[in-house]
Amino acid sequence: MDMGLDRLQNAIVDMANLAQESVMKAIQAYAKGEKITQEALKRANELSMLAAEVEELAVELLARYQPVATDLRFIKSCLEIAHGFSRFGRYAYDIAQVLEIYGDLSECDKSIVQDLSVKVTNMIQTSIQSFKTRNTKLARSLREEDDQVDKVYLDYNRQLAAGVKIPLRCALASALVLRYLERIADHACYIGDSVIYIATATKV
Repeated sequence: MDMGLDRLQNAIVDMANLAQESVMKAIQAYAKGEKITQEALKRANELSMLAAEVEELAVELLARYQPVATDLRFIKSCLEIAHGFSRFGRYAYDIAQVLEIYGDLSECDKSIVQDLSVKVTNMIQTSIQSFKTRNTKLARSLREEDDQVDKVYLDYNRQLAAGVKIPLRCALASALVLRYLERIADHACYIGDSVIYIATATKV
C-alpha cells in the first residue's frame, strides 16, 4: 500500500503546483490587462481531470487495502484537498473572465486587488507546504490569515455600499476579483484543516 500512498501524495503535489501557477497567472494577467481566458480554462480542466485521477486512486486504495487510522485519514483528506486545488483552478478561470466581461480596465485602481492577491498567494503556498510537511502550526496559521482576507473583502463592499466614488466598471470588476480571492483563501483554509485532521485525527 505504501507505493499507492506515495502515488497519491505525488498526485496531490502535482495538483498543488498547477493550482498555484493557475492563480498566480490569472492575477498577473488581470493586473496587466492581458486576456488569458482560454489558457486559464485549459488549466482548470486539467486540474479537474487530476482531481478525478486522485479520486480513482483513492477508491482503489480503499477497496484493495481497507486502510485504518492514519492511512485512512490521509486517503480521505486527499479527496478533499484535491477538490480544493481544483477549485483554485476554477476561481483562476473566473478571475481571467473578468476582463472578458468588463473589457479595458487600464484606468482602474487595482491596488486593493494586488495587495490582497499577495496575501492569498502566500496562503496557497502555506497550505501546500503544510501538506508536504504535515506541519499543523502552518495549517492553523491559515485561519488568522483568512480573517484578514475576509476583512479586506467586507470593508471594500462596505465602501461601495456607502457610495464611495469609483467608476462602476472598476468597482464591479474589483468586487468580483476580491470575491474570488476570498474564496481561494477559504479553500486554502480547508486544505489546512485537512492537514490537521491527517496529523491529529481532529476535525477542525
